[in-house]
Amino acid sequence: MTETLFELRKFVAPEFIIGVDARRLAGRYAKNLGASHVFLVTGPKIISAGWVEDVTKSLQDEGIRYTIFSDVSPNPRDFEVMKGADLYRQAGCDAVIAVGGGSPIDCAKGIGIVVSNNQHILEFEGVDNVRIPAPPLICIPTTSGSAADVSQFAIINDTTRKVKIAIISKKIVPDISLCDPVPLTSLTFELTAHTGMDALVHSIEAYVSNASSPVTDIQALESIRLISAYLPLAYHHLDHIGYRYKTMLGSLLAGLAFSNASLGAVHALAHSLGGLSDLPHGECNALLLESVIDFNFEVCPERYETIAQAMNVDCSSHEPSEIKQKLLSALQALRIELGIRERLGDLGVSRDTIAELAQSAMRDPCLATNPRRPSVRDLEHIYEGAL
Repeated sequence: MTETLFELRKFVAPEFIIGVDARRLAGRYAKNLGASHVFLVTGPKIISAGWVEDVTKSLQDEGIRYTIFSDVSPNPRDFEVMKGADLYRQAGCDAVIAVGGGSPIDCAKGIGIVVSNNQHILEFEGVDNVRIPAPPLICIPTTSGSAADVSQFAIINDTTRKVKIAIISKKIVPDISLCDPVPLTSLTFELTAHTGMDALVHSIEAYVSNASSPVTDIQALESIRLISAYLPLAYHHLDHIGYRYKTMLGSLLAGLAFSNASLGAVHALAHSLGGLSDLPHGECNALLLESVIDFNFEVCPERYETIAQAMNVDCSSHEPSEIKQKLLSALQALRIELGIRERLGDLGVSRDTIAELAQSAMRDPCLATNPRRPSVRDLEHIYEGAL
């Protein structure tokens, strides 16, 4: 990696505020952005938890109108984005607020670029295909997982092809993220585990990415330290605001890292699974991580050793084979402690679909920054290892 240290690297990030009750600042920042009628994208469970009401009150206090759109699936569909864009236009909105996890935030990003560019959401697939910036976007994440609130990524389900498409552009980086740990206290055990593991995979993949930099390395390693230490504590103490703050900070740092260093094979494989089988994204990541590390390890053992050290794994031997096994064991122990004990086969994935899944994953842009270039057969082996 030494010879790449001085290569040019770019870094983009939104403004963000992190701390208790940050969500209540939504109205103030919407006013600062010149909004008069906000399009609020969220989900039914987030509304019932009361977090949306806090946001709408802050908008009312500033005299800002709002229209709520909550028809968002856990893996947002292309037609949901288009439906939201139609409603945005009909209501005459001029800004977007997303309250939720990665699904409402990605849907909100999609709606914004559709209304600005007047094109179908699927036409933006890939890197740097968004021509006109989206309307102002404020994000209020309610999980410590996706980090869509600070990234230049949006993941949307193409329901015709049954694949997840990645839209990557600095034009969809939100204007501001209000990172409030309080909404995390309403997450279930399962969502805490799945979203937390998503954040851990973000930081691990960013650190071994072939587009990493000294800046993203700092963020990724601190994220790994925070999440590996505090995610189990948050899982066992769901309403502990201190543990939730630490996992939210870990997720934020992971998002800043992967938004600029990109991701790798775990996400390419998970996107393919989510598109075909509509499985939970974080759970897919958790089940694939160990197999991908086993595949990647030989090309950057020193990077994985540093990751192991950040997870407080004993690396005193500096023997690569031993360190690999210890790291895989530590990740397996963490996954099991978080209640993620299934295999892909237990979730309905069969050997009959592996060839199709691998072909789809080969087309995912996240694969371009994986440290080891896989063949289709390599990806099939990784899926088989996680069955």
